[in-house]
Amino acid sequence: MAINLQKGQKISLSKESGGTLNKVIMGLGWDAKKVSVGLLKGMFGGGGSESIDLDASCVVFDDNNKVLDTVWFKQLKSRDGSIVHTGDNRTGDGDGDDEQIIVDLEKVPANVKALVFTVNSFTGQTFDAVENAYCRMVDNSNKSEIARYTLSAQGPHSAQIMAKLYRHNGEWKMHAIGENGNGRTIDSLLPQITVHL
Repeated sequence: MAINLQKGQKISLSKESGGTLNKVIMGLGWDAKKVSVGLLKGMFGGGGSESIDLDASCVVFDDNNKVLDTVWFKQLKSRDGSIVHTGDNRTGDGDGDDEQIIVDLEKVPANVKALVFTVNSFTGQTFDAVENAYCRMVDNSNKSEIARYTLSAQGPHSAQIMAKLYRHNGEWKMHAIGENGNGRTIDSLLPQITVHL
């Protein structure tokens, strides 16, 4: 049974999964809001939903809060191979996760302190144009959902710092950050992210 995380909540991943976690998936899903149309426009094929390209990213930090690596649509794999992005979804169409970042926790180097997951609207629309947006943590061994965080990011911003995976006393924990931001790519969020390290 997955936990519905609240903003600021912290959980132990191993306790929630019922054992030692080796590989986790951070999934991101969203839909573009349907746009209401006038009668004439609707009759002639207008309306529907606008295409929105949200991008999931993972920033890797060391003990000194220095960026070691970034996994995103321009670099789908961390240099050490422990983190893999499954690919860029540019519309949010379809059911289930639209983008996934898979983390092999056993392969994450010992000098890594935290992995911060973010979402940016690459097409520039604010989150007002998005619905059904969430991020979730899944145990890769049995595909069970450990935790889900509903992106309550309906508002005039184009990015969000979703969550952080971090090491604490030899185990991995998750912190639901849920802080709104702005910017089309991860670079614009870096100053804001460092506050949460």
